[in-house]
This record gives sequence, structure tokens and C-alpha cells, in this order.
Amino acid sequence: MSLFEQVSNDIKVAMLAKDKVKLSALRNVKKVFLEAKTAPGANDTLTDDEAVRIIRKLVKQGRDAALIYQQQNRPDLADEELGQVEALEAYLPQQMTPEALEDELIKIIAQTAAAGPQDMGRVMGVATKAFAGRADGRAISEAVKRLLAGS
Repeated sequence: MSLFEQVSNDIKVAMLAKDKVKLSALRNVKKVFLEAKTAPGANDTLTDDEAVRIIRKLVKQGRDAALIYQQQNRPDLADEELGQVEALEAYLPQQMTPEALEDELIKIIAQTAAAGPQDMGRVMGVATKAFAGRADGRAISEAVKRLLAGS
């Protein structure tokens, strides 16, 4: 079953369970999926990789929105955003632990012969491709900075 079909089925389940937060999140995802499927050049198809990329983008937007709401002292709206983010994260692949990420980054740093902070771009290029879908770009960047500063 494709991710698109799974989201469609889970919308029905959320409706029956009267789970408003999850239903809202899934309806938004399905809307974005349909927009991607009907975009010029999409040939009315949506691969699971593209679907995961879309969900990841929506999760990031939700987290950013929740942070803004918290800064504006609106915990009610922040909680709703974070609830939607939590519902969407169930569709993403398992994320790497910080320890596993650091272990893999040490190997990439050795492989690229990075000597210090000036080589961050080279390491990031390899790391973002290697960890696509398994680690957040911000987490990769912070770990690379920390590791290269200690070199």
C-alpha cells in the first residue's frame, strides 16, 4: 500500500475515532499530495519518496509554527500544531539517534579528509545525501560543526 493510500485510509479511521487533530493533519497532507500529483510534469503519480519528502516538509513547518506560537505566548495554538506534527511523524522513517549520527559523521569526516571548520561544506554535502530521510538537516549541521571544531 502506498503512502498516499495509507493516508487516505487513516483519514477514515480518524473520522470514525473523532480525532480532530489527526484528521486535520491528514487532510492537509492529502491536499498537498493531490497538489503534487496534479502538478505539471507529475504524470498523476506520487512516489513514496516524494510523499515522505512532503510530510517531512510539513513537519518542519509545523514545528516552526509551534515555536512562533510559543514565542507569542499562544500555547493553545502551539499545542495544536505539535499534535499535528506528532500525527505526521508516524509516517516518517525511523530517525537516527544522536549517537548513531555522530558515529556515521566521524566516518564521513575521515572519508572526506576534513581537517576543520573550513571543510564543513564538503562534509555536509556527503552527509545530507547519506542521511536523507533518516536525520534532520539541523541535527546533522550541529553535529558536523561540533566534530570539526574538535578536530
